[in-house]
Amino acid sequence: MTVLRVATFNVLHGMSLDDGTAGPGQLAEALSALDADIVALQEVDRHQARSQGADQAAVAAKALGAEHWRFLAAVHGVPAPVSGWLADAGNPARHVYGPDQDGVGGPSYGIALVSRLPVLRWRARRFPAAPFGLPLRVQGRPGLTRVPDEPRSMLAAVVEGPSGPLTVLAAHLSFVPGWNVSQLARIGRSSADLPQPRLLLGDFNLPGRIPQAVVGRRERDANGSARPRRQRVRWRSLARVPTYPSYRPRVQFDHVFGHGLGPDAVRRTETVRMGVSDHCALVVELEL
Repeated sequence: MTVLRVATFNVLHGMSLDDGTAGPGQLAEALSALDADIVALQEVDRHQARSQGADQAAVAAKALGAEHWRFLAAVHGVPAPVSGWLADAGNPARHVYGPDQDGVGGPSYGIALVSRLPVLRWRARRFPAAPFGLPLRVQGRPGLTRVPDEPRSMLAAVVEGPSGPLTVLAAHLSFVPGWNVSQLARIGRSSADLPQPRLLLGDFNLPGRIPQAVVGRRERDANGSARPRRQRVRWRSLARVPTYPSYRPRVQFDHVFGHGLGPDAVRRTETVRMGVSDHCALVVELEL
């Protein structure tokens, strides 16, 4: 058996909660200590002034010693003065960048998937923003600030695993109730043609057991009838532990799910308080 260490981490653009800075060195140090084989990252900056212009996906890949990675822009543009984004009107498409696009493109923000294992192929899926936002707590501002939703994304990689191909999906879902549930359900359905086993990692903005209720439902056939029990294959949560806020975790927004894994595949789980971000990293070690 081979142990595969996977992790999901909302990096909050690499910002330290101690002093509010977001240098590439801090992010690299945090991810190097994480020492995971596959990492899904959310709230990742690319060429943003607030994070010293770094390509944070590339920084993460270098820190982890990973040759295979992609960054999918949820937004092309820069942060607005209070909340939300000032979009780049000249760049409406949400591009995917990899190692071959070093220095290409303007400021953007999104998700990344980084792998030490060879990636056979990639897939991206994009979701529109909800048409309304919510009053939320914003780092550095008192009280509640009305925050608009942003476009959301999913990256999938078919990875050459230790026992053959496996699929890893990375996502950052909407904070708007209902929209995040719909996005998660669509990700679960649209990945059915990808190789098993499958892993789904990310910040779902859904607490506790809610994601299990969404993607762990009994599968249905083409006519809408529930499949017989012996044919059912469900997504299941591989770690149930609070991940937010990092300084005193009380809620689990960050999740790792598995599909097509044996009942004893999980060797250990842990949350890691990093030197950056208001989320803990969630780590799962699997025997494959």
